[in-house]
Amino acid sequence: MGILDEMLEGKKTIVILGHVNPDGDCIGSCLGLYNYLKENYEGLEVSVYLEKIGVKFSFLSGFEDVHTEYDDTKTFDLCITSDASDVPRLGVFAPYRETAKDTFCVDHHITNKGMCRVNVIESWASSASEVLFRLLDKEKISKAVAECLYTGIAHDTGIFKFSNTSRQTMEIAGFLMEKGIDFPKIIDNSFFAKTYGQAKLHGRAVLDSVRILDNRCVYTVVTTDELREYGCTVKATDGIVDQLRIIEGVEIAFLLYQTGNPGEYKVSLRTNSAVDVSRIAQSFGGGGHVKAAGCTMTGEPQEIVEKISGKIREQWEELK
Repeated sequence: MGILDEMLEGKKTIVILGHVNPDGDCIGSCLGLYNYLKENYEGLEVSVYLEKIGVKFSFLSGFEDVHTEYDDTKTFDLCITSDASDVPRLGVFAPYRETAKDTFCVDHHITNKGMCRVNVIESWASSASEVLFRLLDKEKISKAVAECLYTGIAHDTGIFKFSNTSRQTMEIAGFLMEKGIDFPKIIDNSFFAKTYGQAKLHGRAVLDSVRILDNRCVYTVVTTDELREYGCTVKATDGIVDQLRIIEGVEIAFLLYQTGNPGEYKVSLRTNSAVDVSRIAQSFGGGGHVKAAGCTMTGEPQEIVEKISGKIREQWEELK
């Protein structure tokens, strides 16, 4: 009996949670698990609670079943968290973890210290979707589940080009492809597709970017006014920091975007160097991976940039 079967033993009601502002891996892993449980465990009542997710993921089975509002009348036998590195990242749905009879965490963030009774955390894995794949019975993975997991892996590896992509990652992707999924369409529609407004927002963000620290770093700021101007939500900022990261000569890129709360900004960090951006994010209450991390900070943009710059300089000194 695998660990997933052990966790499900004697349970009737299951809730699956991901992190706030869910990305492709969070959505793919949560819906992949949802479909797998629905298809293979008769009589199990399974629910997924996530913040509202983009319509570009509507091709995934279970998309319409996702609950986006917290219901304080609900309690569950088992809460499974996927792709969330700590309790605050569960957002308004965190109480479901507190009130559940048992808890199980599936994750790949190096900053996750174990937020549930039982934790499967593989910080070396490309994605939560990859970690989840290893917990499933391969003979029971359907095309619908494969679509979800492939989507998650593709998104968190930058379509298999980030350093977190391993031979095993590629072998898993190959297995999922053999389930008959339309992988070119998955990548085009969920990764590359942009609205006209989003394309303009990205162009504006790159145009307004600033190089600092001897041009070794670059950052940009997206305001709520700009999001409103281009008819975008914060989800439209996905991909901006990666555009900055590939600028010639840049070692570290970061994006600040307003959350809507006074003076509050979400910060996304990426690195091509030996600098560990998860350490930077952690120092400001966030987390993530060595090469990609994020946090929430308050203050004027220039103040936030100075604080992040200071942490970058500290690591540069250590690496000398």
